[in-house]
Amino acid sequence: MQTFLKQLVETESPSHDKAAVDRVGKIVTDECRKLNAQIQIIPNIDTGDHILAKWGDGKDGLLILCHMDTVFPIGTLKTFPYKEENGLIRGPGVLDMKAGIVIALSAITSLLSSGEPASRFITALFTSDEEIGSHTSRALIESLARDSAVVFVMEGALLDGSLKTWRKGVGGFNVKVKGRAAHAGGDHKEGRNAIEEMAHQVLAIQKLTDYAKGTTVNVGNIQGGTVSNVVPEECSIEIDFRVLEVEEAVRVESALKNLKPVLQGTSIEVTGELNRPPMPFNDANKSAFDKANQIAKAELGIELKAGGTGGASDGNFLAPLNIPVLDGMGAIGEGYHSDREYIFANSIEDRIKLLATLLRKW
Repeated sequence: MQTFLKQLVETESPSHDKAAVDRVGKIVTDECRKLNAQIQIIPNIDTGDHILAKWGDGKDGLLILCHMDTVFPIGTLKTFPYKEENGLIRGPGVLDMKAGIVIALSAITSLLSSGEPASRFITALFTSDEEIGSHTSRALIESLARDSAVVFVMEGALLDGSLKTWRKGVGGFNVKVKGRAAHAGGDHKEGRNAIEEMAHQVLAIQKLTDYAKGTTVNVGNIQGGTVSNVVPEECSIEIDFRVLEVEEAVRVESALKNLKPVLQGTSIEVTGELNRPPMPFNDANKSAFDKANQIAKAELGIELKAGGTGGASDGNFLAPLNIPVLDGMGAIGEGYHSDREYIFANSIEDRIKLLATLLRKW
């Protein structure tokens, strides 16, 4: 299992590099072929191809979601290599989510070799663009989920091993202010300072945060102007927002799309949307967690824990469809998207046993 994980981690796969993600896709495809899966490759032009593997067919099956892309650029291995040490495994994408792929395929291998079949047919989808919004995979994810009794998302668990039974929705906006350039000394009065206008907007935007409702709005990037002796004509910002409630997404989106200039002679352009809806701990997810917990207690003698996070996954897309989701089925670790990313090595085998048991008994 760790040999397979090392191979995946050392095959770097940043989302925007189609050839790189396709190299991981080939490794995954080869492994699925060894397991006698029915395989379909869904081609993409700009991002990696998606890999769909099936064991059986029909409705009310078990769907496993994995993604092959990472946030790390090619060459990261030079400064952040794969490393096994003191019970930890480190490396770019080891937690998010190369280990999840290993766990999913190893659980299926365990089922096939044990002679104890899964309770239902299994579908595994390996996507190429989760880290950049899942724009080419979302419709496929939703379509497959509609024919599934439950969806297992192989993102990493919380640090205490909890499944992720709720997630915040996430969206992004870009705001661009247009002013009028002028000489900062000789013609200052005739200029319209885009950065000054944006300063007013940033303060207003930040106030959209409502901690009591779990809503955060963050201006995380700002660019504007050319040189200090020119009144800046343009300024732009990038905004990240997270919500627990759909109503909050509507409120934030409405406020952003209705921003008005404070300074005469300036204009504002706003683009963006909610990319992933909130995934609340609704009745469908609660029922799935309770069932998983009963199976885990009876078969493995363990009690599952439920938790949540402000981060989003492909599981978010399924909340509005009221489809049961068990997220955080992957390895246990922390340091997502950084050179501190690691997993606990012993969590791989534990999560394989859990997933294989749920597949067998669901």
